[in-house]
Amino acid sequence: MRKAEVYRNGVLAGILTEENRNSYRFVYEEAYFMDTQLPAISLTLPKVKREFHSPILFPFFFNMLSEGVNRKLQSLQLKMDEEDHFGLLLETAQFDTIGAVSVKPID
Repeated sequence: MRKAEVYRNGVLAGILTEENRNSYRFVYEEAYFMDTQLPAISLTLPKVKREFHSPILFPFFFNMLSEGVNRKLQSLQLKMDEEDHFGLLLETAQFDTIGAVSVKPID
């Protein structure tokens, strides 16, 4: 099982967990969920409930990954399986992301 903290503009928004390659969970942190001034991290993960489950890596997080040649290069540099989407997310979405969301591994 691998876990990551999900931040929106530097504020801890929730925890993303890969239970196995066919089971993913995202849970909003209680304080983030209760604060009505803080927006959902994505339209597909609305703050109408705290916990979400999916048999695939949530599309919002999958779309944070590089594609094509860039993914191949990242996989080679990181010595990772190109199909290890969660692993690539943990390694590449910690810094310098395009949007307001970053993902940091939990050891």
